Amino acid sequence: MTYSEENYLKVIYHLSLVSPKGINTNAIAKMIESKASSVTDMVKKLADKELVIYQKYQGVNLTPKGLKAAKMIVRKHRLWEVFLVEKLDFTWDEVHDVAEELEHIHSEKLINRLEEFLGFPKEDPHGDPIPDRNGQIIKVEKQLLSDVPLHTKVICLGVKDSSPSFLQYLDKQHISLGSEIEVVNKELFDLSLTIVINQNEILISHKIASNLFVKLVEHV
Repeated sequence: MTYSEENYLKVIYHLSLVSPKGINTNAIAKMIESKASSVTDMVKKLADKELVIYQKYQGVNLTPKGLKAAKMIVRKHRLWEVFLVEKLDFTWDEVHDVAEELEHIHSEKLINRLEEFLGFPKEDPHGDPIPDRNGQIIKVEKQLLSDVPLHTKVICLGVKDSSPSFLQYLDKQHISLGSEIEVVNKELFDLSLTIVINQNEILISHKIASNLFVKLVEHV
């Protein structure tokens, strides 16, 4: 596959997670930042390679072959992000664009060796799951911080928004993966939260809380 075909597959995969019944070509065009006519042409090429099923007015769906290929691209991207953060000291807001280039390396042996070198990580630096070499993904029960009841302790698992500006904001607040957070107050007016993290009490907006994935602290 070409780099462009791989990028389309990855976008279709991400969109399919929220729209499993079929992806609208306009949604793909918005993500790719391309014309709808160009998207249709590419989708037809992918259909010819049996990577997607496309029917006009019914949307686009990945075939089993296309799903496996898309997961392998996602796998490479997320493993490279782990490598960049853990071994080359990139920050979590810097790695996406570099991993976008590295994900197109086609050596399966290299990627498997990379996974082994990193100790078989299950999540990338943003908390997103990494598919294994068979495309299997371990799903973790999680919820948004905005939905957590008062006086509840949770662990930060990941982010819904992985934009550099949001990640930089979290760094300023010392919020990272694995951080323990307790919700101590919720304002009825704007749903902003007062939380305790690292023994410090801070106020965060509802928008921030709606972009943080967490899980309950397990009591032994």
